[in-house]
Amino acid sequence: MPARPILITGASGQLGHALAARAPAAGLPARAVGRPGFDFDAPETIAATLAATDPALVVNAAAWTAVDAAEANADAAYRANRDGPATLATLCRARGNPLIHVSTDYVFDGTKGAPYTEADPIAPLGVYGESKAAGEEAVLASGADAIILRTAWVFSATGKNFARTMIAAAHRLPTLRVVADQRGAPTAAEDLAEAILAIAARILAEGWQPGFAGIFHATSAGDTSWHGFATEILALAARHGTPLPDIVPIATADWPTPARRPADSRLDTTKLKDSFGLALPHWRDATARIVPAILAQDETS
Repeated sequence: MPARPILITGASGQLGHALAARAPAAGLPARAVGRPGFDFDAPETIAATLAATDPALVVNAAAWTAVDAAEANADAAYRANRDGPATLATLCRARGNPLIHVSTDYVFDGTKGAPYTEADPIAPLGVYGESKAAGEEAVLASGADAIILRTAWVFSATGKNFARTMIAAAHRLPTLRVVADQRGAPTAAEDLAEAILAIAARILAEGWQPGFAGIFHATSAGDTSWHGFATEILALAARHGTPLPDIVPIATADWPTPARRPADSRLDTTKLKDSFGLALPHWRDATARIVPAILAQDETS
């Protein structure tokens, strides 16, 4: 076990929580930090945290993830998704800390009609995707030893996410209207966390290798629509007594939102498997694990 910890930012988020919970089992001492002690809106806290922690490696799971709210709060989204990561990456370079930075499928416009590879050109549709794309560029331009992992549709038993929203709505409404013409890969935070920790462990065991650098896609196997995801979630929840509403498929145009979303943001994860030997479980398997965990947590809250 390395004497120096890995530093996990975004401790209060779904991924940060999952990383901190699973780091010990991966043999990695970790320190998870979040606001106000570590805050991209207070850049001085970034350097102070790095100095106090003296990490062996940094995982940046801190981000502005409210897609619609980003449209009315562009400055805040860019501070969280571009400026903060830029500062963090620059400091990591100066300190010699490898950095794993998490990004999103929303850097693409969803018009390819096939899973996106890391080499495909980006074309974000809204402020959230634009700010995350700018963050990717800033991290790569910093010269840090950096890996960028793009993921998608993250859900877990904790925090705010689609699975928890659907289960809560099922208790209140007899009919749910869910978008059926957006396609992607629901990804469990715990599965993504385990992949990140496996990469971190390899970096710390082998030292930084040039082949580690760059962008990788990390999502669950398989894909579905939001309607398909909701149907799976609520079918599983119904087995545990949750009311099963009528789940009506609708078009994106029937559910207008402030931010445009890609219609097909599937990501090709071949590079991750070829480079690190990692493949995340199928989204259905992940959902079968997470839904009972959500229900168990709700019973105790």
